[in-house]
Amino acid sequence: MKPLLGVALLALGTLAYAAPPALVVYKDANCGCCEGWVEHLNEAGIQTKVINTPDVAAIKTKLGVPEKMGSCHTAVMQGSGQIIEGHVPAAAVRKLAANPGVKGIAVPGMPANSPGMGPMDGNLVTVDFNGKPFSRN
Repeated sequence: MKPLLGVALLALGTLAYAAPPALVVYKDANCGCCEGWVEHLNEAGIQTKVINTPDVAAIKTKLGVPEKMGSCHTAVMQGSGQIIEGHVPAAAVRKLAANPGVKGIAVPGMPANSPGMGPMDGNLVTVDFNGKPFSRN
């Protein structure tokens, strides 16, 4: 009986780990590129809860987003509290979810080759909050 319990617990742990991340997204209600980014995430199976706010800058400050990493929207991963700043690709969000020791990642500014802004070309670099490359998509 104990071996079966161990297998069952392992299976449950695998299912929990494989679950897609869920994000709370803070954005301005009038920002179309933010909507494009949210759509990109949803199409990749990442759940989002959007909160429109007139003061996204205050949210960034409260969450500790480095000023040089700023973009037009900020998201917080539910459960871990990790931060996603800007037009970060879904693949990088999933990589972040698998690395709980990383506080946050960003695509600073609004690059034309990022989700919600334009077609990705494989040259978009997502950085961690220390400015080190985290992902290339």
